[in-house]
Amino acid sequence: MGDFSAVRPGTDLTRHARELRRVHDAVLTGARPPHRPRALVERSWSRVLGLGLDPGRANARDPVPFDEVERLRRESPLSVVIDDLLRLADGFLLVVTDAEGVILWRAGPPALLRRADVLGFGEGAQWTESVVGTNAIGTALVEAAPVQLFSAEHFEQAQHAWYCTAHPVHDPRTGEMLGIVDVSGPALTLHPAIEALVATGVRLAEAQLWRHHADRLERLRRTAAHVVAATPGPVLIVDEQGWVAAASGVAARDRIGAPREGAALGVPGMGLCLPERLPEGWLVRPAGPQVTIQATLDVRAAPVLEVRGESEPWRTPLTRRHAEILGLLAACGPGGLTAAQMSRFLYGDADHVITVRAEVSRLRRAIGALVATNPYRLAAGVVLTILRP
Repeated sequence: MGDFSAVRPGTDLTRHARELRRVHDAVLTGARPPHRPRALVERSWSRVLGLGLDPGRANARDPVPFDEVERLRRESPLSVVIDDLLRLADGFLLVVTDAEGVILWRAGPPALLRRADVLGFGEGAQWTESVVGTNAIGTALVEAAPVQLFSAEHFEQAQHAWYCTAHPVHDPRTGEMLGIVDVSGPALTLHPAIEALVATGVRLAEAQLWRHHADRLERLRRTAAHVVAATPGPVLIVDEQGWVAAASGVAARDRIGAPREGAALGVPGMGLCLPERLPEGWLVRPAGPQVTIQATLDVRAAPVLEVRGESEPWRTPLTRRHAEILGLLAACGPGGLTAAQMSRFLYGDADHVITVRAEVSRLRRAIGALVATNPYRLAAGVVLTILRP
């Protein structure tokens, strides 16, 4: 038996459910089980037991308010494919969660929905291992893989009457997990075809997500064609996440950093850029040697950085450590600092190179490409003024 499928074809489900209850009771009471649970189930039970959850009762669900569920639905990338996913609910109970395990959508026969309500298996509930113990959704989130559970493989006894088949949905562009699709029902109705049903539905949804992405970029490419034609020199047209819709004068890339108003952006082959807002998406072109980016770091209270270029000023708070790093880079000049040198300044030795690299990486995520690398220095064209107490 593979580690995903909970039962072999032809298994007597009633007998198998009884055997699993004996294993469940023995493991959770510290007795010797008649046989070991599946490796996936054993890993999950071990995690859950360490959390102190009670298998004999329904652990607290505490669903988020419905207005929050509606907000999460609007912001979920899965909203554009949810109608296709909900078609899987023909005779089944189907739920779709976000990447945190919060149930955002649910569909199925009324009788099954009522049984799910008793279990707290409804919109807004967070169905993770840390909240409800071993379950297909929560375990799929931890394992980052499809999970099927049958009867007493669930941690909570109240879930023993169910089977669950959960499959992660990924962003086809980045591989990022977007949520979980789960089909559940009475344990003794589990059919081997359910596994293929969920997997096929998820593959179709991921293909549809890719088509939506390609269509959005094509619309952006068409609406910005006149901007590309009228802009000399290297130029990119990108969407809100930095996916490239059009390129001119520079080798086409799939993606750059996500643009932000007033935040400098480093683009390979183009250098330091200041993104410019378009009606849809962004125009990205080199700032050029004639453009000076004036930055002011105010450390008279909680550190704040203000950046002024060709667009409106942009402000962001910084941590004390990040303000200290910027001050060091301003002081060292265009020669910059290696990670080892910065470690000596910040920590008194050269043993914190990994920490330095992580801090600079976080700083660059906060302020864009104002900081250049190899060695670390202020980017060309950036003038930093520090306001001290």
